[in-house]
Amino acid sequence: MDTPLAIFAGRSNLALSRAIAENYGTELGEVTIKSFSDGELYVKYEQSIRGEDIFVIQSTPPPGDNIIELLLLLDAAKRASVKRVTAVIPYFGYARQDRKDQPRVSIASKLMANVLVEAGADRILTMDLHASQIQGFFDIPLDHLYASRIFIDYFSRNPIDNLVVVAPDVGSLKMSRAYSKKLGSSLAFIDKRRPKQNVAEVMNIIGEVSGKNVLIVDDLIDTAGTITNAAVALKERGALSVMATCTHPILSGPAYQRIEDSPIDELLVTDTVPLRKPSDKIKVLSVAGIFAEAIERIHTNDTISALFDD
Repeated sequence: MDTPLAIFAGRSNLALSRAIAENYGTELGEVTIKSFSDGELYVKYEQSIRGEDIFVIQSTPPPGDNIIELLLLLDAAKRASVKRVTAVIPYFGYARQDRKDQPRVSIASKLMANVLVEAGADRILTMDLHASQIQGFFDIPLDHLYASRIFIDYFSRNPIDNLVVVAPDVGSLKMSRAYSKKLGSSLAFIDKRRPKQNVAEVMNIIGEVSGKNVLIVDDLIDTAGTITNAAVALKERGALSVMATCTHPILSGPAYQRIEDSPIDELLVTDTVPLRKPSDKIKVLSVAGIFAEAIERIHTNDTISALFDD
């Protein structure tokens, strides 16, 4: 007999979770999640999940309650005797702390991997990890999806003449090269330095951007310092226009004001993280369809390599 499937969601991004379930052709399962007056969290599945293949959707941006909520959902599922539970994490928090780059600091992304497995996750489904090596932190299967499929499809339908794709730092160069190849454009990248956290300074622009329409490609925007400084530098070097994409729009602190004040004409983002507020410069593209297809393929033990389009 086929194993039943059910999709549940935490509270961090209910709009995306509902869209994933709708794209799959079902509704979210019933679960109660509430916070006590002291801030402690409580979860309870309101339907039987014994022997089922369940998927729990929860992005884990700040605050830390989002991670705790996911851990409690995983733990409750295992204690309810599910056959398998997959943690669907559209945005994997703490991914930027992936190595010990200074004395006496934690490797937070490895810690997050450990606690997810300890809480009961049998499998992880995520998108655009900030550092690909985080996949190796898990001793369980991890499926890593790419939002490039959504963005490249958008630009294929809305082509830009005289385009150059720009990587805002060396770490984004591989991803930017893939965009450049798919879109048939030239490629440039920015040499930057980061004197301290959340502060970036443009040092050099390598490649020809004068008289061209620029597309900056990145996986994550937090305070928007990197991408707005890059946009200013590109305009000073003669770029005609500046567009940008990012998968995870964290947009904390001064990010919105920086984007509004910058020469960026349009910023395309996905819904892995809900926007704190709308902006005329920001356009949201949904990744619900990709996640729904991945869930279907995982459930039926089919290959999902066709979704690994980076």
